Amino acid sequence: MNRSDEYKNLAIQGLWKNNPGIVQLLGLCPLLAVTSTLTNAIGLGLATLLVLIGSNATVSAIRQWVPKEVRIPIFVLIIASFVTCVQLLMNAYTFGLYQSLGIFLPLIVTNCAIIGRAEAYASKNGVKESAFDGLMMGLGFLAVLMILGAAREILGQGTLFDGAELLLGEWASQLRIEVMNLDNQFLLAILPPGAFFAMGFLIAIKNMIDDKLAEAKPEKQSNIERVRVNFDAN
Repeated sequence: MNRSDEYKNLAIQGLWKNNPGIVQLLGLCPLLAVTSTLTNAIGLGLATLLVLIGSNATVSAIRQWVPKEVRIPIFVLIIASFVTCVQLLMNAYTFGLYQSLGIFLPLIVTNCAIIGRAEAYASKNGVKESAFDGLMMGLGFLAVLMILGAAREILGQGTLFDGAELLLGEWASQLRIEVMNLDNQFLLAILPPGAFFAMGFLIAIKNMIDDKLAEAKPEKQSNIERVRVNFDAN
């Protein structure tokens, strides 16, 4: 596989075929708990994306000097360092969102999607490929968070980008959209059980699309040649 094919395959795997959110089902705790609004989803998704790129690149750069017996604790230390950097940056520049995400921000350290990519890919491949793999996996995870956050916010509150000023500053309060007027909030969509239902629908839609694509794909003809064996020949 040449370089361009490898990057293309990494993009397809991260965004669709091996998406950490709806295929591998990793990192479900923050994914289900934080996506009550689109703003929270974008904040946590961007934090996870930055940690994935940084940890994948660092693990790949030092992989030759890390003994196999202690590789997992070292990977966790690297991930924790990047999570601490992201926490400090959000504390300094987006304090409202930092408070809104709460405990789920430091819990990125235990996100199985990040540790899994460090172990499965970054520890065996080059720095550029590993950073690109982290970018694609992070974008796939961010996309799932955004779709869940948008769906739950519309169904639960009838709005989009509520609290966007917590992420982007005071000017972003103008981004708030009133999609529909609800007299009362739809609590099932806002609470974590609603996230399970939304996640189930998202996985079902992805599987339906995969089935349609498989049906539309032409079947490959078998090129196996039959060989006749004559046991009576002398």
